[in-house]
Amino acid sequence: MRTPKAISLANHEIVTLAVYLLGGDTQRVDTEDAAVKADALAPGRFTWRKYRDQINLDAVRKRLWDAAKPEKGGYLRGTEREGWVLTSAGLRFASANRTVLQTAGLERKPQNLKERNRQRRERERMLASDAFAKFAASRQAAISAQEAESFFRVDAYVTGSAREEKVLRAKNSVGDDPELGPLIQLLEPMITKGGNQ
Repeated sequence: MRTPKAISLANHEIVTLAVYLLGGDTQRVDTEDAAVKADALAPGRFTWRKYRDQINLDAVRKRLWDAAKPEKGGYLRGTEREGWVLTSAGLRFASANRTVLQTAGLERKPQNLKERNRQRRERERMLASDAFAKFAASRQAAISAQEAESFFRVDAYVTGSAREEKVLRAKNSVGDDPELGPLIQLLEPMITKGGNQ
């Protein structure tokens, strides 16, 4: 059942919440999966006029593209072919609107054991990195570009938006971590600007 708050959200905001519910902070979400979740969040909002039981995929697709536009918040990044992932702004928006999801009975499911283990291993890997060792020893200026790339698991072959997405996933996953968050902020410009040629 739609809540008054869900009704007041714009369509591009609803699809952003749908991507969030599907784990779009750390993995790409398929357009069709986002469409089904958006319809569950706001029943009838994304359906055909004549066939109310059918989701209008084109309407959802347009709203996903809207959510990626900077003037609409820049909540998402991606394409129909590759899928959609939340930006930092999208994650902030979804976090700020958790009450909408709870009221609608669509709270995000907790991570399963496999996802928790993967996130724990990734955090441990980052904490064991040379970049973190130098950061913890207050030797930030000594962190090389190669150590920054290793921290984010990128190399010379990962360029442009793929490089930015690696950083985005790290920010979404452990950006709030008191040990790793400040290092991610410090290294981000080295990765997104230095490897975009």
